[in-house]
Amino acid sequence: MTTATQAPANDAKGHIDPAATLSDGAFVPVQTRSERPWSFDPADFGAPTGREVNWKHTPLDRVKALLVDEAAPHGVIGVEVTAPDEVVQLRLAPGEAPRGEVFRPEDLPSAIAWSQEAEAPLIRIPANVELDEPVIVRLTGTGGVAHAHVVIEAQPNSRGTVILRHEGTAQQSQNVEIIVRDGAALTVVSVQRWDDDAVHLSAHQARVDRDAKLTHIVASLGGGVVRVNPSVELAGAGSEGKLYGLSFADAGQHLESQVYLHHKGAHTTGDVLYKGALQGESARSVWIGDVLIGPDAVGTDSYEANRNLVLTDGARADSIPNLEIETGEIQGAGHASATGRFDDEQLFYLQARGIDEEEARRLVVLGFLVEIVQKVGIPSLEEEFTAAIEAELAGGAQA
Repeated sequence: MTTATQAPANDAKGHIDPAATLSDGAFVPVQTRSERPWSFDPADFGAPTGREVNWKHTPLDRVKALLVDEAAPHGVIGVEVTAPDEVVQLRLAPGEAPRGEVFRPEDLPSAIAWSQEAEAPLIRIPANVELDEPVIVRLTGTGGVAHAHVVIEAQPNSRGTVILRHEGTAQQSQNVEIIVRDGAALTVVSVQRWDDDAVHLSAHQARVDRDAKLTHIVASLGGGVVRVNPSVELAGAGSEGKLYGLSFADAGQHLESQVYLHHKGAHTTGDVLYKGALQGESARSVWIGDVLIGPDAVGTDSYEANRNLVLTDGARADSIPNLEIETGEIQGAGHASATGRFDDEQLFYLQARGIDEEEARRLVVLGFLVEIVQKVGIPSLEEEFTAAIEAELAGGAQA
């Protein structure tokens, strides 16, 4: 069983900001995303206080059940897997490869989920296999606290898609470990359509090897507090990572993603784009994007962007892009963020052509979000997401 840590987590303040202090007692947070310590042992993490850089935007009072290292009852979440015959499904104990090959818990909930998951399910696409149909993992919550660690492995030169669907209600801490080996192409779609009282904290960590490709999509369209944090390392030369996100926050919802893309190998390509819409009093979204281009990542081409459309008063979107570059030999790198309300000129243009205001607003929102919907590449999911957006807008109009 692996228990080593990369760096000791501070017992009192938590690992993200290990409470380094100056002589005058001033608090000094970790300055770069790559410096975060990790540990498999929950005891190495102090309880978050809200001062830590990765917890300062999260409503801790609503996630407190997932900050306690106690065994959760079985059967809180029903699991149904639909997969082509070629897909291999196994159970992995802690320390049993490839579990832990990539994943390193960076906060208390993910360390608890690691330790509480005695047998992590493995979904493996064998080498040189191209799946005709996606693997669908349907997770249905029935109420209560749950912990999970899932491993997804695309072996060399394989092709496939894995869809994680979250429904019902639960308070779940979830780890998703993704390994994309040489020459493989994998798409992972995480769909959150929880009930309004659900709490979902999920850490996705992936490694993409030589000439491999990962498309990672987060669609958060339901749940009380939903926090899905993808971390992708483009480790191999010529690897590619596309990270996309779609969210629609209603009144009382908190939808969050902290995205980390690490260009480690040479000639890697990254594309990060998250879009969200918000409506209703206290609707909240948080997006933090970190891109690190390492010293050996020569020839890198990378861009990250987050765009938010605020539809009503009282909604709030926090957007924080960060970019670190440790080599001057790159093709290009950039980041952008924009948050705004309806464009009055767009509405005027549509209304001037006989479209009423309600329909004009619907068309503007759909036009804004459809860019992400179309990147899914699965017609049934694209139709579902479009219908869900329409339903959100209709609900907002009725409120």
